[in-house]
Amino acid sequence: MTVTDNNSDNAAHGDNESVIGRADLDDLEAILAISNTDPDEVEHSVRDNCEAVFTWDYSLTRPALRKLYEKAKTGQWNATTDLDWSIGVDLEKVVAGDQVAASAGIDPNLYDDTVVGHWGEKEWLEFGIENRKWTLSQFLHGEQGALLCTAKITETVPWYDAKLYAATQVVDEARHVEVFGRYLDEKMGGGYQVNAHLRMLLDDIIEDSRWDLTYLGMQVMVEGLALAAFGFMHQMTEEPLLKKLLRYVMSDEARHVAFGVLSLKEVYEEMTDAEMMDRQEFAYEAAVRMRDRFLSQEVWERMGVAPKDVLPIVLKDPMRDLFQQMLFSKIVPNCKKLGLLDRNDSWLRHRYEEMGVIQFEDWEDTIEEVSKFELGNEAPSPIPGM
Repeated sequence: MTVTDNNSDNAAHGDNESVIGRADLDDLEAILAISNTDPDEVEHSVRDNCEAVFTWDYSLTRPALRKLYEKAKTGQWNATTDLDWSIGVDLEKVVAGDQVAASAGIDPNLYDDTVVGHWGEKEWLEFGIENRKWTLSQFLHGEQGALLCTAKITETVPWYDAKLYAATQVVDEARHVEVFGRYLDEKMGGGYQVNAHLRMLLDDIIEDSRWDLTYLGMQVMVEGLALAAFGFMHQMTEEPLLKKLLRYVMSDEARHVAFGVLSLKEVYEEMTDAEMMDRQEFAYEAAVRMRDRFLSQEVWERMGVAPKDVLPIVLKDPMRDLFQQMLFSKIVPNCKKLGLLDRNDSWLRHRYEEMGVIQFEDWEDTIEEVSKFELGNEAPSPIPGM
């Protein structure tokens, strides 16, 4: 992902080849070409190209951010004492009951004439268990990315109120890494390596020197998708420990996304079209990378199936397509709130139309709904009206 602020000719921007590296959004060969070269890697270094910014102005000039900071201070929870880790988890029973969420919306009946056509209930259940492990593993890796990014925001954002809030998010993200890591280790017997598409996105967000790109990539895009994904799993699962864990994490995540939208709205209102075009391209490429990672190619490989033999069918599975679209239900309205959809002749709007996710543009943005996620309230449904 290459982003520059000195492009004055928007015509040089915009096609899929230049932004996402392929002309066809569903080019499976290009998607699968991105894979982990070292599945045993335990340490990964990325150059953090940023300047730490001190501010000597301690006046409270952004009341909305200060209000969010106060919510963060009172919304803290302790993963050790507030969750009952003694609860046993019967993986087969849990995943069988949560099969839709566990299988990422895949309909087994559509695969009768494919390389997995011989699978019975046993194999599909095993796939569901592996996919649950994989999904929670990507949550875990994304939360570590958020931990590093929010520490970077604390350094780089020039506003006092934003630094205070970002510091509370660092604590939140450490807690999220703790709970997902512990759940995978103690209840699921381990997890999966970071997906290559997710790792590339996290690397790009960390490497960019501009603080607003860290906000956009992590707070709005990655955290926005995570908030929707947590909501679906929370609604579908009946496993009590996971359900409560997700509810606690969602209460934090909603604040995190709102923090990004509140901060960027002020900045993006003052940007030129050329600067906004860079942000639109960034938001599009980030969305595509997150979309690509949900093909779960590592799960198919662990199940002994070559991804290239089954993913063409997965891409055409209407149930899975709907499930994936819903994961963008938090991202699109927030991009609209920030003015990203319609600047530069609605460039990002057209890209999200191609992805099939523009229908969410008029759903509540996270600033409007953040209070609904506070602990003590019933968790909002990921689909309004349900």
